[in-house]
Amino acid sequence: MNILLVGSGGREHALCWKLAQSPQVESIFAAPGNPGIAEHASCVSLDVTDHAAVAAFCAEQAIGLVVIGPEAPLVDGLADSLRAADVPVFGPSARAAQLEGSKGFTKALCDRAGIPTARYVRASHAAEARAALADFDLPVVIKADGLAAGKGVIIAETADEAEDAIGHMFAGAFGEAGAEVVIEEFMTGEEASFFAITDGSAIVAFGSAQDHKRVGEGDIGPNTGGMGAYSPAPVLTAELEAQVMERIIAPTVATLATEGMPYSGVLFAGLMLTGEGPKLIEYNCRFGDPECQVLMTRLQSDLAELLLATAKGELASCPPPRLSDDYALTVVMAAKGYPGTPEKGGAIALGDTGGAKVFHAGTALKDGALVAHGGRVLNVTATGSSVTEAQSAAYSAVDGITFPTGFCRRDIGWREVARERGEA
Repeated sequence: MNILLVGSGGREHALCWKLAQSPQVESIFAAPGNPGIAEHASCVSLDVTDHAAVAAFCAEQAIGLVVIGPEAPLVDGLADSLRAADVPVFGPSARAAQLEGSKGFTKALCDRAGIPTARYVRASHAAEARAALADFDLPVVIKADGLAAGKGVIIAETADEAEDAIGHMFAGAFGEAGAEVVIEEFMTGEEASFFAITDGSAIVAFGSAQDHKRVGEGDIGPNTGGMGAYSPAPVLTAELEAQVMERIIAPTVATLATEGMPYSGVLFAGLMLTGEGPKLIEYNCRFGDPECQVLMTRLQSDLAELLLATAKGELASCPPPRLSDDYALTVVMAAKGYPGTPEKGGAIALGDTGGAKVFHAGTALKDGALVAHGGRVLNVTATGSSVTEAQSAAYSAVDGITFPTGFCRRDIGWREVARERGEA
């Protein structure tokens, strides 16, 4: 089977690395890919916003499965166009991808399906949003409604910060994503991520993880696309996972199917573990980044078989995914300036990273040498029998990499490490 993988980040490198291990896969094409992905795939220049061109490429190369990594092509309807051309594709339709494309859409779905989530107001202009603030205690969460690369969320500690956040969003700080905003009550608890695969009917669990969104150690500073993650997240116990499947995932899949927009792909639920049980923070309609890197490191099943079965609506007859009992932890090495304006072009020498796997997230080749070409540049991923052990191995690998214009957090996994030491 020939596969076309859409995307160029660390998530796509991890997917490509795992897909390449399948005996079912003959060749992989990546559009556009990156230097790490190029170790497993043929990188091609293909405008994924030109759906007809993508479909034509699939016909020319006898593509048996398209795997869409990022959210933007899904929200843009690439999966719909490929399905119309009879190309099997892993990823939801544009209508179903509104789960990520519009936070207001997801909130309204939660209302209809009785899914536990934070109280909210959706506002389409600044005056409406500011008036709604009176109904919320501080801190309060202000979110751009649309896609903002994981950065369109502001937790306002004061009324002035909330007012400023609303003003910036409606002034275009996040482009079209801020044309509407969602104001939410601040939920107290610990965050965790849960993943499930569905073909619109059958649903299988695909593991848990815990991401680290803030740029600074101790979870301070602005939100980013993610500075590191580990999997599994022990705080999300088997009992809690069962609650998530029953109260959040299953009602979502059932409601979308009933309303004529069946969901096919991966459902990534960002959760808050509150005193009242797990509540949905938001959905993503693709594998997380950097959560995908730790999930793929733990996956023992044939990824190509699983994704193709999902694409064909045959998930119920596919063996459920098997994940290692070991922990996997990934550390994001980012370019200085991130999450603002990252410094591009910095030289990178991977050196001795031991048994760790380095996924390329934002790299390029310049005169044959590896350089930084994005905000998040490398994902250094290691495993261990505990989070503490996986953390130690990952940072040992980080220390073997020379990247003078890069930086990373040195505390990824800190909550679970503290629990393992009996300090929490």
